[in-house]
Amino acid sequence: MKSKTKYFSLFAMITVLALTLTGCANNGQSIYQAPTSGPYAWIFSLFGKPIQNIMLAVEHQIGGSNGAGWAIIIITFVVQLIVMPLRLASQRKMTTQQEKTQKLQPQMKLIQEALKKPGLTQPQQMQISQLQMRVYKENNMSMMGGMGCLPLLIQLPIMMGIYQAVAYSKELAASSFFGISLGQRSIILTIIATLLYVVQGYLSLVGIPEEQKKAMQMTLILSPAMTFFISISAPGALALYFLVGGLIAILQQLITTFVIMPKVKRDVAAELNERPLKVVVTQETIDNILNTTSSSNSTPEANKDLHQDLRARNAGKQKRPNDSDKD
Repeated sequence: MKSKTKYFSLFAMITVLALTLTGCANNGQSIYQAPTSGPYAWIFSLFGKPIQNIMLAVEHQIGGSNGAGWAIIIITFVVQLIVMPLRLASQRKMTTQQEKTQKLQPQMKLIQEALKKPGLTQPQQMQISQLQMRVYKENNMSMMGGMGCLPLLIQLPIMMGIYQAVAYSKELAASSFFGISLGQRSIILTIIATLLYVVQGYLSLVGIPEEQKKAMQMTLILSPAMTFFISISAPGALALYFLVGGLIAILQQLITTFVIMPKVKRDVAAELNERPLKVVVTQETIDNILNTTSSSNSTPEANKDLHQDLRARNAGKQKRPNDSDKD
C-alpha cells in the first residue's frame, strides 16, 4: 500500500511537470513573454513571478555572472530546509512501521499461504483477507505508513516556479553558473543530479532486510528516472535545483541510515519487550476458516436449491385453506 502510494505520487509529479513544461514552452507568444490567460498564467502569478523576483533580487545583490545560480541554490536550500523535518519524521514513522511489520511476518505468511490454496470459496477468501486488517488494527499499526507524497507535493510548485522564472525572463535565461547555461538544457547538470539520486537510493538500502529491499527496487529506479526526465526536458536552472536537492537528499539519507534507524530499532525493541505484539493469526485460525461448512459458506448451487425450496413452501401455505373457509 505504501509503495503504491509513493509510485503514484512520483508518477503524478512527472505528469504534472511534463504538462507544465510543454504547455509553458511558447503558446504562440514571444519567447520571454509570460502567459496572460489560462492555467499557466495562474501558475505563473502564484509561483513563477514571485520566484523570478527573488532570483533577480538575489542575483543583483550577489552580482557577477554566477548570481542567478547562487539564487537557485539559496531557494533550494530554504525549500529543502522546510521539507527536511517532514521527511525525517516520515522516515522515523516508516522505520518504526517496518520494524514492527518484520515481527508480524510469521502471521502475514500464514495469511499469504492460505490465500494461495486452491478451492477457496469467496467467503473464505474474504475472511482470510480481513485477518490482515485485524493484525494491524489489534497491534495499533497503520497499513498506510508514513506521509508519502507530502514532501513531493510541497516541492512541486517550487519546481514549476523556477522553470517559469527562467523561461519568462530574458535576463535569467541568459545567465550561467560557472559557465553552464541556466536557460538551456544541461546534460552535465542532468547527469550529476541523476547520479546523486542513485547514490541516495542505494544508501537507503543499508540495514534494510532483504524482503524490504525487493519492495524498494522500483523506487530506486523511479526517483533517478524522474530526475533525469525533468532535468533533461527543462532549462539548466531546474537541473541545478535537482542537483542541490540531491546533495541534501544524500545528507538526509545519511542521517536517516546512521542516526534515526539505529535509534528507532532500539526503541522498538524496548517497546516490544514491554508490550509484545498480539498474535492474531495462527495455523489454527486459518484451519478453522478453511474447514468452515456453515450455510454462509455454501456453494451458489446449494443456495439456489435452498431458495427454491423456500419458495415452494410459501406457495403451499398460500394455497392451504384457512379455518374460516372451512366453516
